[in-house]
Amino acid sequence: MENPEIARLLSETADLMEIGGQDAFRIRSYRNAAGVIDGYPEKVADIVLDPARDVTSIPGIGKGLAGALKELVERGSFARRDEMLEIYPPTALEMLRIQGLGPKTVRTLWEHFRVSTLEDLERLCKEQKLRDLPRMGAKLEEKILQGISQYRRSAGRFLLNYASAAAAELIEHLSQASGVEQVVPAGSLRRGRETVGDLDLVVTGEGAAQALDLFVKHPRVHDVSGHGATKASARFGMEGLQVDVRAVPRESFGAAMQYFTGSKDHNVALRQRALRLGLTLNEYGLFRLSDESRVAGDTEEQIYAALGLPWIPPEMRENQDEIDAAERGEMPELIAPGDIQGDLHMHTRESDGRATLEEMADAARALGYAYIAVTDHSKALAMANGLDERRAVAFAAQVREFNREERGIRIFSGLECDILRDGRMDLSDDALAELDFVVASVHGYMNLEAREMTDRLLRAMDCRAVKALGHPTGRVLLHREPYSYDFDAVARKAAAENVWMEINASPERLDLSAALLRRAKALGCRFTISTDAHHPKHLANMRFGVTMARRGWLGKADVMNTRGAADFAAALRN
Repeated sequence: MENPEIARLLSETADLMEIGGQDAFRIRSYRNAAGVIDGYPEKVADIVLDPARDVTSIPGIGKGLAGALKELVERGSFARRDEMLEIYPPTALEMLRIQGLGPKTVRTLWEHFRVSTLEDLERLCKEQKLRDLPRMGAKLEEKILQGISQYRRSAGRFLLNYASAAAAELIEHLSQASGVEQVVPAGSLRRGRETVGDLDLVVTGEGAAQALDLFVKHPRVHDVSGHGATKASARFGMEGLQVDVRAVPRESFGAAMQYFTGSKDHNVALRQRALRLGLTLNEYGLFRLSDESRVAGDTEEQIYAALGLPWIPPEMRENQDEIDAAERGEMPELIAPGDIQGDLHMHTRESDGRATLEEMADAARALGYAYIAVTDHSKALAMANGLDERRAVAFAAQVREFNREERGIRIFSGLECDILRDGRMDLSDDALAELDFVVASVHGYMNLEAREMTDRLLRAMDCRAVKALGHPTGRVLLHREPYSYDFDAVARKAAAENVWMEINASPERLDLSAALLRRAKALGCRFTISTDAHHPKHLANMRFGVTMARRGWLGKADVMNTRGAADFAAALRN
């Protein structure tokens, strides 16, 4: 059992306990343990099963939790979770995924109506029965109905980091087959879509058939729906990700990768182009219509070249003018992971992070970064122990002292400062002026009317200290839709005021979207890519932010933190 899965089960148990109104201290201990385990560098299951190891050596894991973890690793559940699931149905957890529903609200609904399914909840909202309960009303009913609709649209989809980790685990497993030459992901994962509906893997080499056998025998693979000589299909993990593994001959590898990567619309456009040239394109290769002779198929580059085009990066294959741009010779040179010189949005124990400034700096230096900006929360986020003016100024002094010690990486003193409802910043101008880098973000009042939200964001950029707009649409993938505002108006002002648009690389956000990135670039904006890390482990998420930038057709020059430390510091002063 992997760490994220253990963390999820502990967190869900804490949710069930909160629904049940149980001891707050114990609930908090489960949540804290979930956070620690999710970011722990070692596989906790291995520690639990090793008689020579003591899992209580992990901070936040006491004897009681150690017993729960042992049960969890051995049988997939534990007594406390079983006990709660006897009181509340598993669908109670599904309700917590609906925006607008928290544990206390779910408990109230259960106590009054014995709601057990989303269908029951939807019916109650439509019948306007929730508004009769204390502290509930018509707005909550409307919000829940919207949340149910959104949840249904996102059901069966998975975050990019989960799909990426699943692919890595399966690739390592399948590569053990003798004679396998390549195992690579295709589909929406290769294109870098924010969420993935299923996972496609392409295998080539003499051992490809053996790799299919290995796939269906993987301990986390279940519900096998097909297993032949060229394809195997099954579900992976407790979450049930659909996985298709295809074995293809070496001479068709490029054609198969092009075909199974998609997107569907890109492939249709490419096949139509082939037909106009007297050719036909499928997953086996590119062939002449006149005599069915083979033209290309070994590599994608061969196929695109035979169609009179340069190779098009997978992230751009969405039939959004990329074929025309390629034909005109106007393909952008996309940003690459190695171009990033620093990370500009992260949190430490000063607010809601799980590491010290020094630990985050050491982790960033190990990744080869020249600089970072540490941006803990401001005081409006009281639950995150946000910084007030006094602490922010003291932090700036602490960073100056750190930089005098020349530790091999430069730190810029920063803050993720809340944009208040009226557009004012959460800290005074004098305090913000002490900092090197201020990210302005919305964390509350997200349901404002579009005009009010637009005015709020525009006013925030009037603050001279603000240098970047954090997670600019506020979306949380599979959970919360973007808030509404006039994006063009905000992007134009950001460009005029030299306020950079953040690409938040957290897999739960990946904000901005590809379409908005292209629009913002067209309006003159520049960008940062940052992880919003709360643990050193999260710094590795930078690759997902770079993927989003590539999907938005951004190059190295569009992103400010591709600059060296001195050039970046100079840009901050402009």
